[in-house]
Amino acid sequence: MKKVLLLGGTGAMGVYLIPELLNKGYKVDVVSLDDVKSENPNLSYLKMDCKDIGVQKKLLENKYDAVVDFLIYNGDPNTEFKPRMEQFLANTGHYVYFSSYRVYADEEHPIKETSPRLLDVSENADFLAVANNEYSLYKAEGEELLKKSGKKNYTIVRPAITFSKRRFQLTTLEADVLIARMQDGKKVVLPEAAMDKQATMSWAGDVAKMLCAIVLNEKAYGEAYTLATAEHQTWREITKIYAEIGGLKYITVDTDTYLNIVNPGSPYARYQLEYDRCFDRIVDNSKILELAQIKQSELMPIKDALKMEFEALPKDVKWNHTDINDRMDAYLKSIE
Repeated sequence: MKKVLLLGGTGAMGVYLIPELLNKGYKVDVVSLDDVKSENPNLSYLKMDCKDIGVQKKLLENKYDAVVDFLIYNGDPNTEFKPRMEQFLANTGHYVYFSSYRVYADEEHPIKETSPRLLDVSENADFLAVANNEYSLYKAEGEELLKKSGKKNYTIVRPAITFSKRRFQLTTLEADVLIARMQDGKKVVLPEAAMDKQATMSWAGDVAKMLCAIVLNEKAYGEAYTLATAEHQTWREITKIYAEIGGLKYITVDTDTYLNIVNPGSPYARYQLEYDRCFDRIVDNSKILELAQIKQSELMPIKDALKMEFEALPKDVKWNHTDINDRMDAYLKSIE
């Protein structure tokens, strides 16, 4: 049996990728910090710090045929990512690197794998100066290191915003704010600047099928793929979907007010909003559909998938407390 290692594989995409890989006949090891048990002899969960380079070295002694790396390596890519990348490329048949569709600039619509990246075309010196800590930039720098490695046994994947079990998004908000407030009957504060921008959100079940088609597929070696549906709506339209399926109530505010609620003083929160959610994000997904032999019509419509995942939430789900909720409550009280 081919052996596949998932690093950080209990998250939004991993939970759907695991059954896809098992159905394909692979033996799967999943490493994370979560306590998870398996009754499937071909599936093992290992609890450890899989970002530790020594742990990774030890794991690779198992001679995996493929490694799917969901981890985030921020900081200086030459010290954080490069030594790990070299270790993976030298000790596994196929390394799948998770980048992001956020690497793309707002210069070409729809987005293709060859579209300009922010790292290449941005003229904002302040933005480029925080490269080691800005998601879209250090992901793109990781791509560059792979391309310059002299190896071809890797694939770069660039997922769009992906929702899943307990993972929901609206502009830059996550489930611990968005869904928690919906369930409590509280209003959500959203940035007006993003509301009429086109957004691409994809269901993790469909993204997992795309990922599974990449793993150990030699046609994908040395290539990059944007993993997403071609369906798109404005954030205002997505907000209406949440209102229909869960009774979302909301107001919109100016950018500075919103950012002072979600992460006051953070340049990274601003860049996530202004350099992604305020871009029109429409994806040409023909490259991955061709590789996976999937038709766009076979992907689940976003409204149906959001409703399914929302209705499947446990009735007693507990969300982590976040300061964003406190600041949102305080702001709403101040204007009432």
